[in-house]
Amino acid sequence: MDLQDQLKNLFPEHEVPESTSNESNEGGIWLQDEPLYCHFEKRKGKVNTIIKGYNGAKKDFKELAKIFKKELGVGGSVKNEEIIIQGNTREEIIDILEDLGFKTKKVGG
Repeated sequence: MDLQDQLKNLFPEHEVPESTSNESNEGGIWLQDEPLYCHFEKRKGKVNTIIKGYNGAKKDFKELAKIFKKELGVGGSVKNEEIIIQGNTREEIIDILEDLGFKTKKVGG
């Protein structure tokens, strides 16, 4: 018997309200109203995809980077409020973001 069941036994008339926060079901990442900006650029001769514009918690931003790296099988990091993913993977990243419920803007060509 877990804690939820024990609380239901103690307070049978109490109903747990539905969560109305602005979170996605996958990973609990905070969704924002403003779009994320996704563009690519060359850094030290290598192509990188840069995602910026997230205004949620820093741990959620890191979790988002972890999702990208796992789904795409590439390396990356989080620096200066930007997610840097190796390679030109804008289209795949935009698809992942839209599946999670984010609005995106593709910057550049």
